[in-house]
Amino acid sequence: MAQHLHKSVPNIAALLRAGKVSATALAEEAIDRHGRHGAQLGAYKHWDERKALVQARAADAAFKSGRTLAPLHGIPSSVKDLFGLKGYPIFAGTPKRLPAAWEADGPVVAALKRQLATITGKTHTVEFAFGGIGSNKHWGTPRNPWGGKEHRVSGGSSSGAGVSLGEGSALVALGSDTGGSVRIPASVTGNVGLKITIGRWSCDGIVPLAPSFDTPGVLARTVADTAYAFAALDPAGLDADAFLDEIARTELSSLTFGICDSFMWENLGPGVGEGAKRALDEAVRKGARLKKIDVPEFAETYALHLKGSVLSAEFLQFLDDELPAWKDSMDAVIRTRVQDGGSIPATEYIRRQQFIARKHRSVSARLAEVDALVMPTVPITPPTVQEIATLDGYIQHNRQMFRHTCPVNNLALCALTVPVARDKAGMPVGLQLVMRAGSEERLLAVGYALERALGTAEKRLGKPPLNAIPKART
Repeated sequence: MAQHLHKSVPNIAALLRAGKVSATALAEEAIDRHGRHGAQLGAYKHWDERKALVQARAADAAFKSGRTLAPLHGIPSSVKDLFGLKGYPIFAGTPKRLPAAWEADGPVVAALKRQLATITGKTHTVEFAFGGIGSNKHWGTPRNPWGGKEHRVSGGSSSGAGVSLGEGSALVALGSDTGGSVRIPASVTGNVGLKITIGRWSCDGIVPLAPSFDTPGVLARTVADTAYAFAALDPAGLDADAFLDEIARTELSSLTFGICDSFMWENLGPGVGEGAKRALDEAVRKGARLKKIDVPEFAETYALHLKGSVLSAEFLQFLDDELPAWKDSMDAVIRTRVQDGGSIPATEYIRRQQFIARKHRSVSARLAEVDALVMPTVPITPPTVQEIATLDGYIQHNRQMFRHTCPVNNLALCALTVPVARDKAGMPVGLQLVMRAGSEERLLAVGYALERALGTAEKRLGKPPLNAIPKART
């Protein structure tokens, strides 16, 4: 079988349009890769190779008829099991299937399907997306492809998304991000993840966690692939190929990165800060500039979140109104976290929303001083399943996993994580680039300049040790 899925998405799209590879061949290659590693990694809640082949053949028929519908036409893609997807069950990480109304396509999925992308399946999520670890007591915890013999978590809540990229069964993965749920799994699995400004993409057709912070997002292996997918799916109707050409004009030597020594570079896991700083030092040697800035809003909004968040209150209201029967079967860890914040009085809820709005205005003014604020995306090594087996272990690691990502959601900003190094445990380290709301095009241009100068994940990290992962028990 000819191998093509190691190539970039824009490259593969060009080959498809030229008739040099078929969507069916790509789907068969994705199926083969899943067959080799899928049982070990556990990326998918619902894997359906029959449907994938049907979609791929339909894409090929459209190519033959002269209809090249869109940039993601024929591209293998996975969808988080928080998105409705007609013809597929939805569990949202819970032990029982959600009502049929939640299976309808929303605008983001509809955009993917209009392009005749090949959907490989629905990837695992943390129950109701409530957690940054990636564990799920009902369906099991996906295995990080970089963990080798150790079962390390893949990050949450889009826990299967990065794994689907790592095993090679998907080139684009749809996720959602309320407190880091795209960037965390992208970072710890050595991928790129884009957190989009709230409101830019519709959340209709996605099971909500907290509407004040929920956003869809995209994971892919490189910034170029992520930018290409973003342009293809964005409601603005961007031309993906022209968009890549446009953002390629941004040079690293023209950029100033903001760095804040407090909070974002403290209490980091072994090798995390060192790896991120080495990447920044290399960027400086290649022309970028660093500027120290004070960004207290990150620590302030993170501290507020730990006291019992607006997020918990909004989620509890959703459960009470829409899915009350799902509360009794909820994982005790998640139930505890929901209850911690779900009892916020209405006056306190309003007070906290007003506080967040003030902090959004002040941080936006600070970020105008630099091209992007930079920090390690995830401050710790992703834990093993043994380290999160107790409630205390789970809570401790979960708080650390989303420490640098949650404030981005609270402050209504946009962000991109880019793989830059490996830590002392050999796990991927991501560098998070943060910008003001509505800056996605500029954010991707800056990330692409960094990637072109430093290299993609394959150059900087190597390849995940898939062959070292123990065989799944049958």
